[in-house]
Amino acid sequence: MSIQADAATGLRAATIVAMIILSESSTAVSAQWLKVALPETPRTADGRPNLTAPAPRSDDGKQDLSGIWLRAPGVSAPRENRAGVPGRMEHFMPRGSQIPLRPEAGALYQQRSENLGKGRPSERCLPHGIPDAMLYGGPMKIVQNRRLTLILFEEFNHFRQLFADGRPFPEDPQPAWFGYSIGRWDGDVFVVDSMGFNDQTWMDDSGLPHSDALRTTERFRRRDFGHLDLQITFDDVKTFTMPWSVNLTFNLLPDTELIESICENELDGKHMVGK
Repeated sequence: MSIQADAATGLRAATIVAMIILSESSTAVSAQWLKVALPETPRTADGRPNLTAPAPRSDDGKQDLSGIWLRAPGVSAPRENRAGVPGRMEHFMPRGSQIPLRPEAGALYQQRSENLGKGRPSERCLPHGIPDAMLYGGPMKIVQNRRLTLILFEEFNHFRQLFADGRPFPEDPQPAWFGYSIGRWDGDVFVVDSMGFNDQTWMDDSGLPHSDALRTTERFRRRDFGHLDLQITFDDVKTFTMPWSVNLTFNLLPDTELIESICENELDGKHMVGK
């Protein structure tokens, strides 16, 4: 890994650890970049955001998933590495669980893991992919509308479109980094099916592979104002021996906004090294 990439990765990891640890407490706002008192935020008597208030609803009566979210540590994250950096999918599965990898995929995952994720796509300003874009530790912003829900990722200014207008999947979806996603409501759960992925992304920051046959089903549910639960099921006959799932929790970052994040192929690091 280059000096520039090492520096960028180290800085990112330190930031992620601080943000995740702080987000677990009521003082999480101190870890955020910007502070703005949003009028729709419910508050306790002392003016603090009330994160246990009921989940908000949109004009059509559906749960409103909108907000800026930061994933919580996984149920099996090591105590000495609560933030889970670099991320591993096993951190979000019950302890002792195993990913049903086919032998070739398992060997590739082991090789990448032993190299601590060296060569990950994000080193070249390429997307984290699904689900790693939600795992690595940076914030994401959900913007919900009746026919389209957007997920905006702070890192690299990347985004996903979750279409909820009743359309079917395209007959020939062009392989994409984030795939093609269609959402529907099942009671208070927003169910998102995705397909049409390319095979270039990693599913976690340690290098879990997938193929272009990957299909995912995400089930979003806002437990209360400050907590979002997400179950993701993965189905990829070329990589896994059977479908399998993980359960994630996200904590709301209240009274803040995303900031611009530009990836310049480590040009900033290059300039710094040259000084």
